[in-house]
Amino acid sequence: MRNVPIRTISPATPDAVVHAVAEAGAKGRHIEVIGGGTKRAIGVLGAADLVVSTAGLNRVIDYAPDELVLTAQPGVRIADLETLVAGCGQMLAFEPPRLTRLLGAQGEPTLGGVLATNLSGPRRVRAGAARDHFLGFEAVSGRGEVFKAGGKVVKNVTGYDLMKLMAGSWGTLAILTEVTIKVLPAPRAETSLLMFGLTDEAACEAMGVAMNGPFDVSGAAHLPAFAAGAAPLKAAMAVTALRLDGFESSVASRIEALVAALKSFGRIERLDAAHSREFWGQIRELDAFVGDPRPLWRLSLPPADGWRGPHQLPGDALYDWAGGQVWLLTDVPAQQVRAVVHSLGGHALCLRGGEAFTGRSGSLGALQARVKAAFDPLGVLNPGRMEAGA
Repeated sequence: MRNVPIRTISPATPDAVVHAVAEAGAKGRHIEVIGGGTKRAIGVLGAADLVVSTAGLNRVIDYAPDELVLTAQPGVRIADLETLVAGCGQMLAFEPPRLTRLLGAQGEPTLGGVLATNLSGPRRVRAGAARDHFLGFEAVSGRGEVFKAGGKVVKNVTGYDLMKLMAGSWGTLAILTEVTIKVLPAPRAETSLLMFGLTDEAACEAMGVAMNGPFDVSGAAHLPAFAAGAAPLKAAMAVTALRLDGFESSVASRIEALVAALKSFGRIERLDAAHSREFWGQIRELDAFVGDPRPLWRLSLPPADGWRGPHQLPGDALYDWAGGQVWLLTDVPAQQVRAVVHSLGGHALCLRGGEAFTGRSGSLGALQARVKAAFDPLGVLNPGRMEAGA
């Protein structure tokens, strides 16, 4: 069970964050760091004395559409940012998932929370992960010290790439107080191709053909029979989907070429733009798995072998990122899941129903401990968050 902290504060200024962290360090206390609080159930947190929410740091500081750069405080809601940039014909290209219904969470995901967890949607196969759009930041370390990294331009090579370190650190190293991200033009046209009844292996092969050709695919997913048959899709058989977007003339020519390349895989149907956007929203939010009580795993695997993981682990899967990200519902013990995934050259994260992270071990665990000690030597921030059995 998660310990209930004594109180929650939502600092409105970076100086207030500094004061809270410094005071906690001086008094030997521990802080749980949250944004919108929608991912609090992932991982087991050690005893915390205080919750620091960045929801009060919710201003957009600067948005330069012509430069494709946006600077904001971490508490700005993702939904508000997407509305803002859409008004200028742009998008958050890493397509951040909410997962609120999937996790039964309250609240709204924030920019800082998305970057801290490095969550990315189906477009990652072309646009990259959240961390690849993270240009710079200001933050408060566990020492109570303010530090900066990166910059406010797309092409920036100054100093260490600490953005990659902060992305996916789950609030264990620092509290973000300002972030700069890259935005991209939104596509003017979108179409998806659907193939039906493919086995998992054949689907991964088809997705490999699409990703390795000159087709510029922006989404590649496979829903086996269980996932395809669940609400809201309710398909009668497995569905394999490929998304192409961009300028209308380019999309049309790439679609024709891709259909020709995939003709050996059987019948292919097309989704228009509106239905395509709806479909990929359902993939992003894992709508097919909402309400299923089984433990939920995210398996990161080599795409060509993505199908092998679920075939060694009884359960029900959904394949995204052309097979590189596999969502798996299974009652198999966590140790067995991790062993299978490790044998295939991947790693696993349990989002629900089990220990999210593996414990520190080996050279990687030693490196992780050294990084934690450098940024948060007293263990003030999110104690135990990325450790097993904390």
